[in-house]
Amino acid sequence: MSELRSPAQTARRSQILAWALWDFGATGLNAVVVTFVFSVYLTDSVGADLPGDISATGYLGWALGGAGLVVALLAPATGVWVDAVRRRRRALATLSLAALALTVAMGTVRDDYHYLAFGLILIAATSACVDLATVPYNAMLRQLSTPHTSGQISGIGLGLGYIGSVVLLLAVYFGFIAGDGEHTGLLGVPVADGQNVRTAMVFVAIWFGMFALPVLIAVPSAADPFPDRDRTGLFGAYRTLWSEIRGEWRRDRNVVYYLIASAVFRDGLTGIFAFGAVLGVRVYGVSQADVLLFGVSASVVAAVGAVIGGRFDDRFGAKPVILASLVAIIAVGATLMALSGPRAFWACGLLLCLFIGPTLSAARTLMMRLSAEGKEGMAFGLYTTTGRAVSYLAPMLFSTFIAIFGTDRAGMGGILVVLVVGLAAMLAVKPASSRGPALPAG
Repeated sequence: MSELRSPAQTARRSQILAWALWDFGATGLNAVVVTFVFSVYLTDSVGADLPGDISATGYLGWALGGAGLVVALLAPATGVWVDAVRRRRRALATLSLAALALTVAMGTVRDDYHYLAFGLILIAATSACVDLATVPYNAMLRQLSTPHTSGQISGIGLGLGYIGSVVLLLAVYFGFIAGDGEHTGLLGVPVADGQNVRTAMVFVAIWFGMFALPVLIAVPSAADPFPDRDRTGLFGAYRTLWSEIRGEWRRDRNVVYYLIASAVFRDGLTGIFAFGAVLGVRVYGVSQADVLLFGVSASVVAAVGAVIGGRFDDRFGAKPVILASLVAIIAVGATLMALSGPRAFWACGLLLCLFIGPTLSAARTLMMRLSAEGKEGMAFGLYTTTGRAVSYLAPMLFSTFIAIFGTDRAGMGGILVVLVVGLAAMLAVKPASSRGPALPAG
């Protein structure tokens, strides 16, 4: 890659790589902690003998829902606060360090339901820290790119994130989880009292720290063209955000409609990733070891789906790709609820991931096409903020459906309700009125 120049500075390849490596570490941490390993350990081992009518899976949903509410309250102010360039590295360092420390603390959660509450607090707090850290992380993209290179550099980060998930899941699987007996993994860590999973969490924390550090050293703090932002406080941040939303409402209401619709269906997709592994183990009989292999396969399939979906996006437009993919996801999810066994989970689960990739890819493209010229940064800021603002919906409905119907299988129904609402809201979005020239193919 040649050096990429902007009027403000020259971003070297090493700086771009350092920025992308944070995604490599953070996405892997999120996959292991929230989706495929620690969450499954909490629900299937720590909380297996939990007394009462509510399962550990249900409590997990409430915990992640609470984390979503915290992010919804803090993300808008965080986004405006880190508009001051000099604050971005400090905020990213603080949140990354907090996520690392919380992950290390997971090594103390023993296989005993008395530790369940502590484990739920740790997983919820880690999820919130990583989510909030993406705000200053994404804001740094402007320091490293020009309007002509931002997509390329952003794609490097996204691609390394997928790769990071696969590499870390494989490392955890073969190093700590694979095999039967009293000791598992290539390292031969004892299984008793969850020592293999607990040791893996410490390894994951070290992994994240290694790949989070370069961006804090290599990416420079550029001069802020608007120094008044340094004086923006908490309430001022919310006032600024509200002013931006009102401005978009006057310019083109389709932008606001889309922000709401995409926030809802993106939360439904996040819910599939967050609870898919738990359902695979608890409902469909997939082993804790095999669910890691499923996670690797799911990441690869989602990446392939995104590439294929991009070609359909260029040919038919982003909205048709989103609608068709959501319909397919809802149909496959409903089918999965009616089936049983590991084979059904593998087949339907991978099919879900095949359509998740195109949905997320086309969602970002449509946001770009709806945004006004020169307002792409603000538009994507609102895109991130609204996504966080409703991030409690899928976890809350997941747990509510479990409580109502008395079975973990019903949790998938709650997620499908969120996707149906998002699909219905997308029908009201009319992108043609504000759509700019089509992006060049390829």
